[in-house]
Amino acid sequence: MQTFYSLSTEQQNTAVALGYFDGVHRGHRRVLGAAAEQRKNGLLPVCLTFSESPKSITAGIRPHELMTRADKLRALEQTGMEHVYFQSFRPVMNLSAREFFDSVLLKALNAKWLFCGFNYRFGKNAEGNTETLAGFCRQSGVELTVIPPETDGGEVICSTLIKNLIARGDIERANRLLGARFGFAAEVTHGKKLGRELGAPTINQGLAEGLAVPRFGVYASRVTLEDGRAYCGVTNVGIKPTVGGTVPLWETWMPQYTGGELYGQTADVRLLKYIRPEKKFDSLDALKAEIKQNGQTALAVFAGDLQNT
Repeated sequence: MQTFYSLSTEQQNTAVALGYFDGVHRGHRRVLGAAAEQRKNGLLPVCLTFSESPKSITAGIRPHELMTRADKLRALEQTGMEHVYFQSFRPVMNLSAREFFDSVLLKALNAKWLFCGFNYRFGKNAEGNTETLAGFCRQSGVELTVIPPETDGGEVICSTLIKNLIARGDIERANRLLGARFGFAAEVTHGKKLGRELGAPTINQGLAEGLAVPRFGVYASRVTLEDGRAYCGVTNVGIKPTVGGTVPLWETWMPQYTGGELYGQTADVRLLKYIRPEKKFDSLDALKAEIKQNGQTALAVFAGDLQNT
């Protein structure tokens, strides 16, 4: 897969998937997958997205993302995209719907088939919708496929729903709707080393900037280290009130890990199940007992995750 950060002229005829695709969730994957299928008809699968959320420009709001840029790239490649354009929003935000269609989709991307979700908007002030797009396509001889909403339990799968689930700690359903485990990969940093005193040495990571923040508490997790090995994890997301913490951290104990120090290495931590809320214990002994119990719970969850992988 090739990635571009500005528009260039495509020489091949293309099938273009349109959208911001925050999280590349199950609904998004239907749009992307439909575009990728056109490879069999000689069309190059292309994704046109933005390098920043349009809302961050138009409304001055930076929404929390469902995945990092690196994870988004991997997910887009998995759907079959061959070219991905992370177009900056500012250069195109004032184009009318017609100008966007003509200059970006037709002239630059050489689109012969367009794919989008049912609620797709485009053009200045989001003036264009799927009906507008359908009219332009008819006039220009371009095919258009509008993907209907994907639902779960009667609710339309969307980024807002998944973010709300993460904020409530319903990580199992969030993962199911994402079609992937929520989390991130980051460098292991030095902490206060209090975990060692508790018999549960941990790896510490700062919360990934711009990522959705899960409900504070303890989670069963899956940790993949640089050597590719996966371990059961018990991840505390929060400030650790028992030991006087104030800065939110992502701290993980791996009950079965017996290797050396991991400082400076990258660990990929994905949340699997919410175990309990963050709370302050009366003593470190009480905390030790709770950590042991959390470890047993996490091991059972991790074993189930391995079976379903």
